[in-house]
Amino acid sequence: MSNKSKQIVFEKAPVYLRPPDLLEVQKNSYANFLQKEAPADKRALQGLQAAFVDLFPISNEDESLSLEFVHYTIGDSRFSSPEEARLFDKSYTVPLRATLRLVHKQTSGKVKVISEQDVFLCDLPFMTQNASFVINGAERVIVSQLHRSPGIFFEEDEEKKVSRFGRKLFLARVIPYRGAWIDFEFDINNILYVRIDKRRKFPATVLLRVCGLDKDEDILNFFYESHTHAIGKEPTLDHYAGKILAKDAVDPDGGEVIMEAGQRLTKESLVKIQKAKIREISLLDWDEKVSNVTILETLKKDPIKSRKEAVHFLYKYIRGQEFVIQQQAEELMDNLFFGRRSRKYDLTVVGRYKIMRKLGLIYDYLESRKDWKFKAPADSRRELAPEDIIATFYYLTLLNDDLAQWEFKGKKWPVVVDDIDHLGNRRVRAVGELLENQFRLALTQMSRVIRERMMQAQEKSELTPRQLINASVLNGILRNFFGSSQLSQFMDQINPLAELTHKRRLSALGPGGLHRKHAGFEVRDVHHTHYGRICPIETPEGPNIGLITTLACYSTVNDHGLLESPYRKVEKGRVTNEIVYLTADEENETIVAQANTPVDDKGYIATDLVSCRYKGDFPVVGVKAVQYMDISPNQVFSISTALIPFLEHDDANRALMGANMQRQAVPLLNPERPLVGTGVEANIARDSRAVIVAKRPGQVAYVDAEEVVVATDDKKQPLDIYKFTKYERSNQDTTVDYHPIVRRGDKVNAGDSIADGPSTDQGQLALGKNILVAFMPWEGYNFEDAILASERLVRNDVFKSLHIQEFEVEARETKLGPEEITRDIPNVSGESLAHLDEQGIAIVGTEVNHGDILVGRIIPRREEHLTPEEKLLRVIFGKKAEDVQDASLRVPPGAFGKVVRVQVFVRKEILGTKEKEKRRRDLDDEIKERLKWLGQYQEAATDLLDVKKKAGEVSAAGYRDEKEAIEVLVKERKAEIQNYRDREKERINRGDEVAVTVNRVVKVYVATTRPLRVGDKLAGRHGNKGVVSRILPIEDMPRLPDGTPVDLVFSPLSVPSRMNVGQLLESMFGWAANAFGVQMVTPVFNGATEAEIKEKIKEAREYLIKQGVPERHLPSEDMRITLYDGRTGQPFVEKITIGYLYVVKLIHVVEEKIHARSTGPYSLITRQPLGGKALFGGQRLGEMEVWALEAYGASHTLQEFLTIKSDDVWGRTKMYESIIRGEDPVRPGAPESFKVLIRELQGLGLSVELLKQRSDGAAVSTKSAQTPAKASKEKEEAKK
Repeated sequence: MSNKSKQIVFEKAPVYLRPPDLLEVQKNSYANFLQKEAPADKRALQGLQAAFVDLFPISNEDESLSLEFVHYTIGDSRFSSPEEARLFDKSYTVPLRATLRLVHKQTSGKVKVISEQDVFLCDLPFMTQNASFVINGAERVIVSQLHRSPGIFFEEDEEKKVSRFGRKLFLARVIPYRGAWIDFEFDINNILYVRIDKRRKFPATVLLRVCGLDKDEDILNFFYESHTHAIGKEPTLDHYAGKILAKDAVDPDGGEVIMEAGQRLTKESLVKIQKAKIREISLLDWDEKVSNVTILETLKKDPIKSRKEAVHFLYKYIRGQEFVIQQQAEELMDNLFFGRRSRKYDLTVVGRYKIMRKLGLIYDYLESRKDWKFKAPADSRRELAPEDIIATFYYLTLLNDDLAQWEFKGKKWPVVVDDIDHLGNRRVRAVGELLENQFRLALTQMSRVIRERMMQAQEKSELTPRQLINASVLNGILRNFFGSSQLSQFMDQINPLAELTHKRRLSALGPGGLHRKHAGFEVRDVHHTHYGRICPIETPEGPNIGLITTLACYSTVNDHGLLESPYRKVEKGRVTNEIVYLTADEENETIVAQANTPVDDKGYIATDLVSCRYKGDFPVVGVKAVQYMDISPNQVFSISTALIPFLEHDDANRALMGANMQRQAVPLLNPERPLVGTGVEANIARDSRAVIVAKRPGQVAYVDAEEVVVATDDKKQPLDIYKFTKYERSNQDTTVDYHPIVRRGDKVNAGDSIADGPSTDQGQLALGKNILVAFMPWEGYNFEDAILASERLVRNDVFKSLHIQEFEVEARETKLGPEEITRDIPNVSGESLAHLDEQGIAIVGTEVNHGDILVGRIIPRREEHLTPEEKLLRVIFGKKAEDVQDASLRVPPGAFGKVVRVQVFVRKEILGTKEKEKRRRDLDDEIKERLKWLGQYQEAATDLLDVKKKAGEVSAAGYRDEKEAIEVLVKERKAEIQNYRDREKERINRGDEVAVTVNRVVKVYVATTRPLRVGDKLAGRHGNKGVVSRILPIEDMPRLPDGTPVDLVFSPLSVPSRMNVGQLLESMFGWAANAFGVQMVTPVFNGATEAEIKEKIKEAREYLIKQGVPERHLPSEDMRITLYDGRTGQPFVEKITIGYLYVVKLIHVVEEKIHARSTGPYSLITRQPLGGKALFGGQRLGEMEVWALEAYGASHTLQEFLTIKSDDVWGRTKMYESIIRGEDPVRPGAPESFKVLIRELQGLGLSVELLKQRSDGAAVSTKSAQTPAKASKEKEEAKK
């Protein structure tokens, strides 16, 4: 569009790939989970389909009944759109039904299908076009989880570093996606132990026996080389002493085992062997210094000698039962680990992929051995195989041998521990996978109920699938997940950037993840594999730092859930246009050049040596060694970070603040695109759906505030109608409003912006304003980052924002009678009711302030027992007011504004005939008005076309086409109005959906404009934040030599120590951009250099001088100028840096925070004032505040704070009475908290007595001085 011509782009390295749709991770994940569009018989085994296939069929114990899954269907939502669901505070869901078949196997073996039925399972929350979910009327986001990938991982033992044999010790952990964890660990004696699910440990050789290495000799011969030796006469015996037996020495006559494998030969044992006439023995090729001691030492510790014993041992270990049946024990092993299609154990495809990458060569080696039948597990196997345990054992011995690499058949395999923070070992669980897990959990619970119902059934032939299924289990689990899971979050909707970033967030927290208290520094830190996958900048400050991260611009998630980043392939020094997506593991094995590496016209790298990345290092290599090249410097960063111009000149801590604070920017009434941008603003606006873009090319046929109609060349569907959301409230009370940026007759292409939304300008993201700033001190008003602002910003509504608050009230059915929404409210003046309509609801357009009634409501009081005379008097004088009390919805403290919308929902049973008729009449009037307006539009449009034709502006063919377009538009509009009428009539007949005990629900929306105020928080894009300390009159602000006052004054001390110099470069470049009237585009790490900035400032100066601006009115080339004090007219001593900075107003607006209380509600328990703005509470006076008042000697003030202003109930009452009577205040009494202290001391058995000082100085017990009468009696007795 035209605005593109007003840009000057400083991109150095051309970008060959634009970022993908920024919501594709969420949308693709949900689409793969649901597979809604795929036919039932062609659905892939993933998501919902996989959950059903894995958990069905469900059979009873004798397998006579079996419930089988056929297919599932997704219905249509009962709401026409997510907006309608939000309107009624409902969830936007679609019905999920499954076709299930119940099969009965008869004793004869004959199979009989009892019934096949369509069963309703649940209402499944459906993802909106914006990748969010509407749950109970609020938009929510399911955040993707970054967790440890399933597989086998090896680590160094941090506690027991070295064994007594001087060997390094390691840990191995087999982590499935579902199922028991298996941990291998060494002790100090180099014995290898195993723990299953962190229970007590046992020798690892027990598990080897279960895996098929039955006897000791099998284990020894598997892990060590051995040779057979002939036993000779006496002199040879010394030669074999100390050697280790590889096989049992068995007496050839009796079959008795003379000596077991694994034992060391001694002279005595050799003599025994010789006497038994054993001619050959098998010995291990053993060298004390070289050979691994793990197997031998572990076998010594292992009391079990066969597979059967091992299986029994594990059964007892897991089940805790002494009595073991062999078949049950074998079944347990299959169910827990090794069984095909085990429902309790699942490595998933990812886990198997990771295991094959780690242990692939060991599988090849073990398969090649002739002495052992070993078969590598198939890539599709999702259960653990016995071979996996053996290979893990083997790899641990290699690590224990301290081998750097292991060689087999010419292949070299690195023997290294795993880095758990490497992104090859962490994967993303996106929304689809998280939902699949919830379904699996629900179906597992349902299967138990189904089996119970099968067992309890009297007549099996009469059972149906519907009788077996309990849908409430699934509904409950889904409701719990979407409503209260740590990963289901209330959407951050302050502005489009906040919304988009929330959907691209990765969390290491949540179920199955880390806990912030236990997460160490290593997990939180930036890792070299984050490059191009996770942003190294954007993460929250505080306890979640590093645990919550954001996807980088180009990052995608592959089928295995691993993060990928795109690269251009380099072949023999030539950079091709082939794009390859690499995971962190794949990138580890490649040498990658940076995106700004110089390339000539033919695509060859233009330098002999190139700075590259390789495994976290930065070697300089020859051109031929380079394998890949980055796509763009942007690919390192997230979208928020990529919005910061001159990021390369900012300290990382401040860049983090800048990225985070942009998400807190309030949408302004008149947003403005930045003078200095980075080029990603349009992408973000489009992908966040903050702008409406044309789907097809065409010509704008009609425009108004609520819609744009584009006429296309398609004869079947000639019109594209784009409806706009108008003044909707967001989750954070900011405004969502769209308005057109095209005119009738404009030509548009597919992808062009036709309407701007919140925080957008001309199709670009526009979070703030371009402001003329100066960096200088001013009377101390910019102390500690405070900002001095000009009154022009208030007068011209520069930082004015619109906020919409929702207030809701319900009229319920109570035991005492129904609550009523009415205008007839007791003890309220007519003046206070003037703004209410006849129903008692505030009229749209009314201005309301704190305490004003929004909805009049009365609730019945408890009935009093009246005499017949009193009842008669009430009937005569109509004292109905005494039966009810006022419970109206009022504007809360601090709120004010204009009523912009009112919604009333009435339960069908309550909706009377009169009210229905009134609603129908109102609807008919609205329809007539719409049709009348449509007729006027058609008439006016046709007349205008006739005028154009007479003037010769339109050809005959053009006239015919345009007239036809008008007629089509009117026809479509009439059909739309008719549909709307039918829908609303049905709604009137049906009544509104409200809770059972609720009769009516009234929602009132109040819009408030918030201009800039002292106390508001402003920020730049470089982490340069501050609070407005004073708003000066325009004439008092420092001004330029030509008389232009600056708008904001920042502290110059805020720049050097924070090291965010990017703000200075931005302000300088912004000044040049403003002078030329263009937008400067300087991408991150790929933009304008200091020399280019200087050159542009020089050009801007020359341009303005040519325009007639005196040179003394312009800043120097370093952007410093002499400013004049607005109050005195005198110049400031030093030259001052000025420029245009992009400034945003943050959500922390002072009007929503400031709060004051004179009197208000008290707590019934403590008798102290409530706390917080929401409860109209007071300011707490804590221990340190008391010390401060004590230090000042303000004893009376302090006494008042701690008594009558706190919890001295008697003192409060007396103070009120004395104020009313105009008397001096009485002395305060004892506070309630003091009385509580006394009671507690008495409860400890201590006698506490209060003393009172008499006028003569003597202390008297308060008990003896309780009454004046008692005191006078004591005086008389004393006189006597």
